[in-house]
Amino acid sequence: MMGAMPDAASFLSRRTFLQFGASAAALPWACSDSGGLGETRPPNIIVTMADDMGYSDIGCYGGEINTPVLDRLAANGLRFRSFYNYARCCPTRASLVTGLYPHQAGVGHMMSEYRKDGAPIPSYMGNLNKSCVTIAEVLRSAGYSTLMSGKWHVTPAEGTGEEVDRSNWPLQRGFDKFYGTIHGAGSFYDPVSLRRGNEPEDPGPDFYYTTAIGENAARFIEEALDEKPETPFILYLPFTAPHWPLHAPDDAIAKYKGRYDAGWDALREERLERMRQVGAVDESAQLSDRDPSQAPWEDVPDKEWQARRMEVYAAQVELMDEAIGQVVATLEERGQLDNTLILFLADNGGCAEEARDAWQGLHIARETYAGDPVAVGNDPSLMPGPEENYQSYGIPWANVSNTPFRYYKHWVHEGGISSPLIAHWPEGIEARGDWSDQLGHLIDVMPTCVDVSGASYPATFNANPVHPMEGDSLAPVFRGETAEGHPEGLFWEHEGNRAVRVGDWKLVSKRSMPENGKWELYNIAQDRSELNDLASEMPERVEELAGLWQQWADRVGVVEWGSWDRG
Repeated sequence: MMGAMPDAASFLSRRTFLQFGASAAALPWACSDSGGLGETRPPNIIVTMADDMGYSDIGCYGGEINTPVLDRLAANGLRFRSFYNYARCCPTRASLVTGLYPHQAGVGHMMSEYRKDGAPIPSYMGNLNKSCVTIAEVLRSAGYSTLMSGKWHVTPAEGTGEEVDRSNWPLQRGFDKFYGTIHGAGSFYDPVSLRRGNEPEDPGPDFYYTTAIGENAARFIEEALDEKPETPFILYLPFTAPHWPLHAPDDAIAKYKGRYDAGWDALREERLERMRQVGAVDESAQLSDRDPSQAPWEDVPDKEWQARRMEVYAAQVELMDEAIGQVVATLEERGQLDNTLILFLADNGGCAEEARDAWQGLHIARETYAGDPVAVGNDPSLMPGPEENYQSYGIPWANVSNTPFRYYKHWVHEGGISSPLIAHWPEGIEARGDWSDQLGHLIDVMPTCVDVSGASYPATFNANPVHPMEGDSLAPVFRGETAEGHPEGLFWEHEGNRAVRVGDWKLVSKRSMPENGKWELYNIAQDRSELNDLASEMPERVEELAGLWQQWADRVGVVEWGSWDRG
């Protein structure tokens, strides 16, 4: 049982202005003047992220997918069991790059502006606001080279017939170099909104986006080290893999032929056992029920197509691992790996969305790069993988990705917000293959980067006051110490789905029938899979946590879901 929770006054006053202009003696690279933690130059930093990947997919967290690069980083670094994202692509990215809750950065939902009584709602602008700073803006001010290769998705991509607003594109928000996509999804063979810097980039006929992200990231590192050999760099490396559509080359898919023929029920059992063995969950962890909307594997038609969906998904994850491997190889070749902090995480849990032919949007390809038609929707008569098909792996395989948890991307039960976190930094992290139970969240990434870099987080930027950071540095955990651990709580709201976690206790609600916003209460230390709802037994605890959630919601600008007119 946890101790008493903070009262409202301490909660509201705790987040005063934080500034990590630490003295050199307090920083991990200045502990000595030779070897080990004695580096005099701040570390390079790489923050890399998978898109729509579940907690248990990669090998070092119990998955059967081949991820040797990530497994190696984990074996020579530190893995976190209790790290959280924000349940959806762009709110997660807004939180990650700013160190704030997404509502504070203007991205309370997606890339659409919402209005109430005719006025824009500041927390739902669908665009990074001027009350935040990015990691690139902060670390550039500390002398870092700032690099990005991958998916941006914190500002609207251009439409047709309108002047393009680039004010929140990567180069305008602190990055020296950028290659990637502004929009949130699209074909892996011809991604929409592909840019080099601010200019459109033609992918060409022999192109695969995941590979290109890795190649350009490695190139940027080479260029940065050649141009400024004494200057550390930060690389933001967010992939679109394994977000739908299910796109991968045939040879990559072939590696998984037959691997998923046993079906999702058997795979979930297999994963849980491996998760226990590797330490991703404890021995007492329980498997949630199969999603009630899905049939047992033995009763499912189109088994070859069903298995193929997961085969392609696995290939997408492995190709992402290979792309990260390109970056790691470059670091090794340049003698930079030991003094580079690498953080790997996922932006939300596995995605249960079933692709439909009615899907519309900039990200829904209707023709291939060569101009041939694309079939959109989960049609079992078409095998996923090639460019001309646009499919997703859907509910049953997302249920596998999120083993052993409940629910998916969009929702804030553990299946939607639990992320692997691997931290690798030989000169700054003593652990080699260890696990940490430190409670962490996306809001901790900015403070961690500011802390280890020796940068100072500003009170104003470009003459605009900015919110103070919300999170806590993980650097003490890297040194084998215990960090503060968010005693004031961690909070979520996305599309009316709500949660708060304080200590071992989590209050959560799902905005849809039959739950319809009803609060559920779980002791996460004893019941991480959220199987034993204690709300009816502990109404006072529910009331206390709900009160903290409401105070947070009022502070960051949460508006009741659906109580607006869309702009």
